[in-house]
Amino acid sequence: SSSQTITGNFANVIHGLNANHLTDQVIQRSKRMILDTLGVGLLGTSTEVCHKVTRYSKIYSSDISSTIWGHLDFRLPPLYAAFVNGVAVHSMDFDDTWHPATHPSGAVLPAVIALSEAFPQERKISGLDLLLAFNVGIEVQGRLLRFSSEARNIPKRY
Repeated sequence: SSSQTITGNFANVIHGLNANHLTDQVIQRSKRMILDTLGVGLLGTSTEVCHKVTRYSKIYSSDISSTIWGHLDFRLPPLYAAFVNGVAVHSMDFDDTWHPATHPSGAVLPAVIALSEAFPQERKISGLDLLLAFNVGIEVQGRLLRFSSEARNIPKRY
């Protein structure tokens, strides 16, 4: 209907996406972005800020859990695992960017991986589903960036 809100329309587009929408080029580019983000994240596990959030987050250790990159000794609930791994990625500041300046993969990948790990064994998602979730996250971030008045003229403001 014509009364459809921008938010409702945005949600419908996102909800309508499926793995068939992933072209070969998008899949290849996504894999490269993921590999780059994992590399930067693993390097970031050695930073002081990552050590601090890892130590702090250990109080939330849980059986329903996701891995902390570079640590096999404990696991965290998905929310905290995504936070710690996201800090690891961002702490190096070499993760991918686009204009206006934002780091898409570093925000999306840790959340997608942490959630995928938390699914019970009988409901595990496929690699293609993970790529779809990753791309939906990137798309959402990009569209929110375009909608945002805060994101305009970032280079001039800083």
